[in-house]
Amino acid sequence: MKTATLASIALAMSVSAAGAQTIGVSMSDLDKFRTALLNGVVTHGQTISGLKLVTENAKGDNELQKQQVQKLIADKVDAIILAVSDGDLGPQMTKMAADAGIPLIYINNVPSNLLDLPENQVVVASNEKESGTLETKQVCALLKGKGRVVVLMGEPFHAAARARTQDISDVIATPECKGLDIVERQAAYWSRDYADQQMQEWLAAGVKFDAVIANNDEMALGAIRAMKKAGMPMKDVVVAGVDATDDALAAMAAGDLDVTILQSAVGQGATAVDAAVKLVNKEKVPRENNVPFELVTPENIAKYLPKTQ
Repeated sequence: MKTATLASIALAMSVSAAGAQTIGVSMSDLDKFRTALLNGVVTHGQTISGLKLVTENAKGDNELQKQQVQKLIADKVDAIILAVSDGDLGPQMTKMAADAGIPLIYINNVPSNLLDLPENQVVVASNEKESGTLETKQVCALLKGKGRVVVLMGEPFHAAARARTQDISDVIATPECKGLDIVERQAAYWSRDYADQQMQEWLAAGVKFDAVIANNDEMALGAIRAMKKAGMPMKDVVVAGVDATDDALAAMAAGDLDVTILQSAVGQGATAVDAAVKLVNKEKVPRENNVPFELVTPENIAKYLPKTQ
């Protein structure tokens, strides 16, 4: 499935030529969540008559992403939806789109120049203060306020990774959770494989911990994989992630994952497409468009499991 979406694709819907609009979509990469995010954009786009989507994947290369956005601008798309890998690229991307007069919708990652965005540029994301906070509070509750914690962080320059990691520290600083102690904290770049490797290193070094708090589900799943290979009983450790991906929900149903936080790829994708269409039509859109996070635990997982036919 991934290989089909990695390549640049063009999705054209049956439209009347007079009402046709083209939206360019630039993804920083296509891991599990960002693939779901792209699918959310494409699926909602299919419901809008007169809409054509052209998507690009930068495969984690910032320079390639800038080139792809430049090409979308040169091709005179009507709007651009941008999942930028590094929020610090925001000022450059904003200037490129602003100079061309093309509406720009940042999706999922908040640019560093958020407060300086022009009127035809907006952000669709989830409030990261909710994600790491909900996650860590639940871990704290499960540990009854005491325990040793290891933290797996996403890309160091990704706004969500920074925010979620700060959320963890903020919760642990509260009176009810001050008995938690972060014994290790390392970046695993949102990756299951990197997290697996990092966990193996911690275990080989004899690091003792009661909980793993990961900035996303992929890293939580990588940690679980490493711990299970090492023969650790999952009942003896609390593991938490963010995104509520299908793989994470399956791990929770199996008793391996204790906490995840739903970040709605479908909701963000649909909101971004709607914002793009409105901006193309010269309608006002709020600068920040928040899609709420939701706590998912074994107690309420049935609400979030994929529906079977």
